[in-house]
Amino acid sequence: MDVLERFLTYVKVDTQSAEDREEFPSTEKQKVLGRMLKDELISIGASDVVMDENGYVYAKIPETDGGKQKRVLGFLSHMDTSPDASGLNVKPQVVADYDGGDILLNEEKKIVLSPENYPELSNYVGKTIITSDGTTLLGADDKAGVSEIMTMAEYLLKHPELEHGPIAIAFTPDEEVGRGVDFFNLEQFGADVAYTVDGGGLGELEYENFNAASLTVTVHGISVHPGDAKNKMKNAVRIGMEYDCMLPEAEKPELTEGYEGFFHLLHFTGDVEEAKLVYIIRDHDRAKFEQKKALAENIGRRLDILYGGNTVETEINDSYYNMKEKIEPDYYFLIENAAAEMEKLGIKPLIRPIRGGTDGARLSFMGLPCPNICTGGHNFHGRFEYCVLESMEAIVKILIGLCTAGSENC
Repeated sequence: MDVLERFLTYVKVDTQSAEDREEFPSTEKQKVLGRMLKDELISIGASDVVMDENGYVYAKIPETDGGKQKRVLGFLSHMDTSPDASGLNVKPQVVADYDGGDILLNEEKKIVLSPENYPELSNYVGKTIITSDGTTLLGADDKAGVSEIMTMAEYLLKHPELEHGPIAIAFTPDEEVGRGVDFFNLEQFGADVAYTVDGGGLGELEYENFNAASLTVTVHGISVHPGDAKNKMKNAVRIGMEYDCMLPEAEKPELTEGYEGFFHLLHFTGDVEEAKLVYIIRDHDRAKFEQKKALAENIGRRLDILYGGNTVETEINDSYYNMKEKIEPDYYFLIENAAAEMEKLGIKPLIRPIRGGTDGARLSFMGLPCPNICTGGHNFHGRFEYCVLESMEAIVKILIGLCTAGSENC
């Protein structure tokens, strides 16, 4: 199968993960695709193919005679799709020779993918665009990555004359709900360094991500009849509003870009007796990240002094850290080699920070340096997601190039 045939097959399998579930993976249907990938890996001749009880799929491509690279190079993608939009009954549509205008996704519902709303579409005139029918997401995040890794694997196994070192492959569940490597078996995977193939447009290459934490603010109030409330009532909702107003006005996601961090209010619920505010805290700079966490706690303490002890509780839990410090020792091997492979194909490398996180960030701190590389998809997590076939084909070539780079690139 080529990369398009694989992609069109995989996106039709509903692998949507689910929030707030204790079981792993969060949905059993992810294992349906896992079993398909396991069988396909066996059929194309991969070795050490395993799907474990947690739904992880592992495989190896042995080194060839003459392969100069002795470090085990790994590639990972995730099988699940986002809970943010339905992944059931995905109906992929292939638009060949895109003319630069609106793409009609669904005539009945009058759903249109327009360059007016998504200007990057204009970069793909003459290319082949793959979309859903506008009622579901497409699943390019990250079945494009899965398709590209599988196509790379089949090509290498069919061409043993290409010299390469040992290669490890893994497909993971539950990335979209932040648990993608909770039970990942590094020993089973067996790589020394790796890439997550989970980025966006062609050329993206990312080795910096946010430091991340969750913040929960619980406000305890006192409810009194409003007619007799003077000097007695403590309105938890109003104190929660006061807390939010004490955070830096400019440090919100809608006002930041690039390396700028933020506090993002996800949920605010409550009544007079109790209110709860749930935030995420993000910053690329570790020192600024720690300052943001300290500020969040200090605001809680100030309000506690103002309204009386035990009024405001803050709970902060770190989620992941910037993988940059773990990638830098292998920068030449992982980043410069990838950039060189792109340039060989006439692709401009777009090395930029991730305004988010990846499984690779957690894996990097588990001892596996793991930057992120593009997949060719856009508009992830929504009905207007699309992927560009020519980008996917180019990415397969980049992955093959990374595998077959000689010892001079070690």
